Amino acid sequence: MTAVLDADRVRALNDILRHTLSGGTLVLTAGVITLGRERQQVILDAVAAFDRFDSDNDPHDFGAVEVAGKRVLWKIDYHDHSGRYASPDLADTSVTRRVLTVMLAEEY
Repeated sequence: MTAVLDADRVRALNDILRHTLSGGTLVLTAGVITLGRERQQVILDAVAAFDRFDSDNDPHDFGAVEVAGKRVLWKIDYHDHSGRYASPDLADTSVTRRVLTVMLAEEY
């Protein structure tokens, strides 16, 4: 696979996780959890709808959104299946576990 195809695949896999919450693990920080289920859903909807990607957050693995007066950050990390090390190949789901973390900016 070429580097371009790898980047396209990583981008697509990240978008699947953001849009459907499948293909990885979702982590909500304590601050997001305290907001309650309704606001959590609004936040997750905003993360899924995020489309302001540029070279600083490509391959679609970071973003910041404003939701109900709160600045929310989200980030996708890539681990091996043990969760102890970085993934050796971000485009290969057989060796990569994606983790989508959603946090309040003040928790960063």
